[in-house]
Amino acid sequence: MAAKQRRERRFQRQFDALGRLVPVLRGPMSTLRKDSWFPIRFPIAIMLIIGGLLSFLPVLGIWMLPLGLLLLAVDLPVLRGPISVLIIRTRRKGKLWLRRWRQRHSGH
Repeated sequence: MAAKQRRERRFQRQFDALGRLVPVLRGPMSTLRKDSWFPIRFPIAIMLIIGGLLSFLPVLGIWMLPLGLLLLAVDLPVLRGPISVLIIRTRRKGKLWLRRWRQRHSGH
């Protein structure tokens, strides 16, 4: 039971972290997390996932895939653990990449 609660808290922290990373998304993401929004959230999640898979087309991008999976995980608890881990790893890699980029460009 404790492991399940830890996974749930970690999953919720990922929403909070994305809200801090992209403040514009904070309001819509908290609204979409409400249970009453399931009929809207589920199709949006599926469309984002499909858009992420079609990222070779203009306007659509790979950024849509993790966002869609995150929304889908709200309704499918089995996805919460893997999605949380994926987002944590992606954020860490992003920070590392940004740090290296800043180091390379600070000397010029």
